[in-house]
Amino acid sequence: MNPSKKIDQRIAELTDWRGQRYAELRALIHQAAPELQEDWKWDTAVWKLQTNVCAVSQFKDHVKINFFKGVELDDPDALFNSGLTSKHHRSINFAEADVVRTEELAVLIKQAALAD
Repeated sequence: MNPSKKIDQRIAELTDWRGQRYAELRALIHQAAPELQEDWKWDTAVWKLQTNVCAVSQFKDHVKINFFKGVELDDPDALFNSGLTSKHHRSINFAEADVVRTEELAVLIKQAALAD
């Protein structure tokens, strides 16, 4: 199965708020950096150019967007709330009640794509 279909399948399997959030993040990635290609690695949705740029994954109580080179990104809006001690990655965990700050997140996504 191709990566986009696997991502479609994952979203469909998540029948609660996590599926909606996953789909929202996917759409924002496509909008902010349409040059990124969908891939499926480690049972997770990954977007890449020459290397892995970001990934979206679900957990019991949150949905995460992970930036593989997050430490290199400028985050003036302090969106990163996870992986803050990692040497490379930075991520944002979204709980059900959290609001996605789409404009600020789109800037991070674009920046990550350009850094690849």
